[in-house]
Amino acid sequence: MAKLRIRLIKSTIGRKKEQIDTVKALGLKKINSMVEKDDTPQIRGMINKISYLLEVEEI
Repeated sequence: MAKLRIRLIKSTIGRKKEQIDTVKALGLKKINSMVEKDDTPQIRGMINKISYLLEVEEI
């Protein structure tokens, strides 16, 4: 299965609670924090909701 490297590039300050919860659910905490996740439809949906806050790279 393919992997995705996800990095938080913008702050969550001033964002809606749902967006902040999505960032936390992905495992991101601070700006420039990075996680690797499997490429599943659920993860893709979370990324699409907050795509302007993230940088995504396929591994």
